[in-house]
Amino acid sequence: MIFRETDIPGARVVEPERLGDERGFFARTWCAREFEQAGLSPRLVQCSVSFNRERGTLRGLHYQAAPHRETRLVRCTRGAIHDVVVDLRADSPTHLEHVAVRLTAENRLALYVPEGCAHGFQTLEDDTEVFYQMTEFYESSAGRGVRWDDPAFGIEWPLEPTTMSERDRSYPDLGQDAVSAAGTLA
Repeated sequence: MIFRETDIPGARVVEPERLGDERGFFARTWCAREFEQAGLSPRLVQCSVSFNRERGTLRGLHYQAAPHRETRLVRCTRGAIHDVVVDLRADSPTHLEHVAVRLTAENRLALYVPEGCAHGFQTLEDDTEVFYQMTEFYESSAGRGVRWDDPAFGIEWPLEPTTMSERDRSYPDLGQDAVSAAGTLA
């Protein structure tokens, strides 16, 4: 696997190395040893799938608060997404900055989202499926989010959102709830 740095410390784009022949190709998408050698957490305890019917569906921006903070490895297994990581770590040199990566079933890239960062995506095609691997079990009481269009982040989403949960739509701007949001990450 090839691990590419992003502008956010700890966030990486992971590219599988393909071994091809007349049958197609073979590629490893996960190896605890390789992740550990790259300085990334090799511990994964839960996998989830998100299916999204409509192009323009927006999910996020989500994270889990301490003591259930999680790292995520996200890949698009069908369709395409605009995948976003926002750095919420107060001590980070990229605090409140974001990176965006296009993940598709064809490019087979994955995005490694470190704990302390929020994650969200927008589908670029109908019938898009996203596969997540997490380092912590989902804990509903620790689930948090920040607003997808918070001006503090300056995210340019490629499409006007077509579908979004009421929960995601109602998250506060970080500016409105900065003390509370910072406290949930501690």
